[in-house]
Amino acid sequence: MHEIEPYYRWRDDYIASEDELSPFYATEYNEFEFDKQVYNYLLHPQWDSFGSNTLYLKVLFVDYERHYSIIELIGEWNDAINNDIMLMKRELFELMMDQGVNKFVIIGENVLNFHASDDCYYEEWFQDVEDGWIAGVNFRDHVIEEFKQNNIDYYINFGGGLDELNWRTLRPLQVYKRVEEQMMRRLT
Repeated sequence: MHEIEPYYRWRDDYIASEDELSPFYATEYNEFEFDKQVYNYLLHPQWDSFGSNTLYLKVLFVDYERHYSIIELIGEWNDAINNDIMLMKRELFELMMDQGVNKFVIIGENVLNFHASDDCYYEEWFQDVEDGWIAGVNFRDHVIEEFKQNNIDYYINFGGGLDELNWRTLRPLQVYKRVEEQMMRRLT
């Protein structure tokens, strides 16, 4: 896992540690030591911590004018023990919503497992985005099944073109437009 870097080809367009509105503004990364891990597995030092012991993230892009963000995750999403959704909501999503962001593209291909608790924070997040949406992109099938079994897919959209989006070949706005297109189809 230590070789899996957060996606970096959009760094000419956006770097969260240089964005004064970002919760990760002025974050300095240790390029010589592995300072993060999921269980016994070390992670690349470019991943950001939001308080979870098993799940890390990278804000890949934020467009404040179009009100969207693209966030990549890695690790185990564990609401049962760590209440990861509460931590993410309080430490990241609420701060982004305060800046007008109400559309969230969550890339989950490196989320290895999901362990549910209740859906209260998902419901709260869903209500807070009002006219926006939350889309899960490229999550693994067994992870999506866990979300569905716990009715969290009511709040986070999965499936269809969201499960097979070749996002690395696109620019951030193209990713947003593709996801938005999927979301609009579902709403009509």
